[in-house]
Amino acid sequence: MRMRRRAAEAIKGCRAEWRRRARLVCEGVGAAGKMADDDNNSSVYQLAAETASLEEQLQGWGEVILMTDKVLRWERAWFPLALMSVVSFSFLMIYYLDPSVLSGVSCFVMFLCLADYLVPALAPRIFGSNKTTEQQQRFHEICSSLVKSRRRIVGWWKRLFTLKEEKPKMYFMTMLFSLAVVAWIGQQVHNLFLTYLIVSFLLLFPGLNQHGIITKYVGMAKREINKLLKHKEKKNE
Repeated sequence: MRMRRRAAEAIKGCRAEWRRRARLVCEGVGAAGKMADDDNNSSVYQLAAETASLEEQLQGWGEVILMTDKVLRWERAWFPLALMSVVSFSFLMIYYLDPSVLSGVSCFVMFLCLADYLVPALAPRIFGSNKTTEQQQRFHEICSSLVKSRRRIVGWWKRLFTLKEEKPKMYFMTMLFSLAVVAWIGQQVHNLFLTYLIVSFLLLFPGLNQHGIITKYVGMAKREINKLLKHKEKKNE
C-alpha cells in the first residue's frame, strides 16, 4: 500500500511539474507572439508616420508627381515616345555642348533649385489645387512606395555592412569583382551613351512593369533556359 501511495504521489508530482512547464511554455509563446505583434504594429505605425511626413514635404509637388506618374506608367499610348524624345533631346544637347564636369553639375543643381522654387508656385495654377479622392489616394500610394523603396535601400546597405563584418573575405572579393566588371563595361562603352541607356531603362521600367512586358520576357527567358538545361541533360544521358 505504501508503495502504491508513493507511486501515486510521484505520478501526481510529475503531472504537476509537466503542467507547470507547459504553462511556462505557453506563457513564453504568448509573450513572444505579443512582442512580434507589437513589433509589427510599431513597424506599421512608423511606416504610416514616414509616409505622412513625406506627403507633407511633397505637397507642393503633388500635381507634378501625379502627372509624372501617369507618364511613367504609360496611361496613354504616346507617353513612351514623348518620354524617350525628351530624354534623347536632352542627351543630344549635352553631347553637342560638351560641358565640363563642373559646368554640368552646376547647371544641374541650378535647374533643381529653380524647379524647387517655381514648381510649388506654378503647379497649382496650371494643374489646379483641388485633388479628387482618387488622386489623393494615388498620391498616398506613391509616397508609401517611395518610403518602402528608401527602406529597402537602407536595408541593403545594412546587409552589405553586415556581410563585411561577418564575412570580410567574401565581401572584398564580391566588391572587387563587381567593380572590376563595372570598370570594364565603362571602358568598352562611351560614358555618355552608357548613362543614356541607364537613364532610359530607369524611366521606362515603371511602364514596362505596369504593362507586364518585363514579366513576359523574363518568363520567356526562363523557359528557354529550362529547355537548354533539359536538352543538355538528355545529351549527357
